Amino acid sequence: MVDILDICLTMAPAQRLEKDTVLTQLHWPLFLLKMSKYPVEKSEENWKQELSAEEYRILRQAGTEYPFTGKYNDHFEQGTYCCKGCGAPLYPSSAKFDSGCGWPSYDRSIEGAIEYRQDNSMGMRRVEILCANCGGHQGHIFDDGPTATGQRYCVNSASIDFQADKEE
Repeated sequence: MVDILDICLTMAPAQRLEKDTVLTQLHWPLFLLKMSKYPVEKSEENWKQELSAEEYRILRQAGTEYPFTGKYNDHFEQGTYCCKGCGAPLYPSSAKFDSGCGWPSYDRSIEGAIEYRQDNSMGMRRVEILCANCGGHQGHIFDDGPTATGQRYCVNSASIDFQADKEE
């Protein structure tokens, strides 16, 4: 598996991401810490057995669900959104906002929980977000968020689960 550091080092200077992108400003140290293997590794057969066909398509094949169809798009309870593939905590509910884009949106992730990778598919230049624990595709991050961070983590509902805060 190729990681983002390899991609950045092999890109032609004209293709490199701008200095003010989310990659170099906020998350570059995470790339240096990230090794090629994930703490949670499973065979593709195991992933297929544990996930539904739609979850597998999104988490393991970088698919996308249709907008406004995911169960967490309009979900605003207090708790934590976790990776559907491995259960790792990814996004606090306090980071969730209604972006109107049709997918759950967050203005930040839990520190160290997300891996960032350049994605040039579909004729676009984007930054893919993956679970740093298992490599499961979450969606993409954009610099058009309305909150103070200016970021919008655009996530597939099928790639996450929700754990409500425990009442005391």
